[in-house]
Amino acid sequence: MTELLTITPERPFNLSEGLDFYKPTMGQVALENYPDAEVTFTMKNRSERLLSEFVSVDELNARFEAIRDQGFTPEEIAYYAGLTAQDGSARFDAPYLDFLADLRLPPVNVGINPETKDLAISTTGPWAAVSLWETVVMSEVNEQYYANLIEARGLSMEEVWAEGDRRLDEKIARLKERPDIKFADFGTRRRFSAPWHQHVVERFATELPDNFVGTSNPYYAHKFGLKPIGTYAHEMPMVYAAIEDAKSGQPLLGHRKMMEDWFDRYGPDLSIGLTDTFGSDFFFADFSEKNARRWNGLRHDSGNPIDFGEKTIDFYIDNDIDPGKKTIVFSDGLNVDKMIILADQFNGRINVLDGVGTDFTNDMGLPVNNFVMKATHAGEKDTVKISDDEGKHTGPIDIVKRYQTDAARVVMLAEAMKDGAYV
Repeated sequence: MTELLTITPERPFNLSEGLDFYKPTMGQVALENYPDAEVTFTMKNRSERLLSEFVSVDELNARFEAIRDQGFTPEEIAYYAGLTAQDGSARFDAPYLDFLADLRLPPVNVGINPETKDLAISTTGPWAAVSLWETVVMSEVNEQYYANLIEARGLSMEEVWAEGDRRLDEKIARLKERPDIKFADFGTRRRFSAPWHQHVVERFATELPDNFVGTSNPYYAHKFGLKPIGTYAHEMPMVYAAIEDAKSGQPLLGHRKMMEDWFDRYGPDLSIGLTDTFGSDFFFADFSEKNARRWNGLRHDSGNPIDFGEKTIDFYIDNDIDPGKKTIVFSDGLNVDKMIILADQFNGRINVLDGVGTDFTNDMGLPVNNFVMKATHAGEKDTVKISDDEGKHTGPIDIVKRYQTDAARVVMLAEAMKDGAYV
């Protein structure tokens, strides 16, 4: 069994242990196309529980400084250097690997918001560098939160692990009965702890070989010989849009540019499009037939997944594209029940891959935190996300409304063209 460790500034750490694979894949594109872009990430707590109740500002600052001091190890750089694309070429080129090897992460500002009394965390720096903090900060906050919560409640780590394993046993037993369900671990950001996350990945790799296709965590992918899974996150089109807003005042032009830059760099290998950064209606209106044909599939991360899946299949059929050759990655709050429903709905119609996070890496019988760390500024411009769940919108209200107006205009024009109003 994985050793039961709790977080201290001195605990051994590899930076990749706190990353999702989409961090370096996005970072390479950011470095190539916008090496001078300055981006700010800010943490937002979506739940009513104060993170500050069980998180120490001083302990967290010490931990982040220790991570900054270490950076990427030579072993980590060698792992990234050894990853290849489907055509055998290097996944990451020499300039980006040199960048990672020499990198000292920007400082993180950790404090207490005087109004909310909650934890306040932000960091600003060159995009390709500061982006790496997102998942690291989130996973470190959660790990410290739960270690201190357990101590405050008089529990033991062994007791909590035993309950987590009991719940995990049930999930694994159910998934063994459904070898048709394929899933990847997406659980880094809001995991209970790094040791628990490693334990979960190891159990999946050992006990569910027919279901488990890989992990978004590059450190565990390396450790257990798994496929690292990941393409890009909302951050990518959000920052591209803010940069385009500064250039032309038309931020949504950045979405198409981002998708072109992404495909130019990675080709079909990592061509799973994230659909809800500016609303899925906008995505489908902006998703050209050329991109629909050459991209391998789409990722769902908000809104009703059944409705989205049906909409995706109809979209491909309307464009004379066989949906059976495309993939949907479902990644919005999945659990085993939802995975079974989605498999029963879509198997044989379109390829389905589930990206499962918190329900696997933080189901311990304790309250689950709900917080995010998003890119909030690119230069002087605010970033915006228009989710298919209104509660997940991010950005100042007036700028969100401007984006929504622009997105609705794109959708209306696409509908008019489809109906033959424009020829």
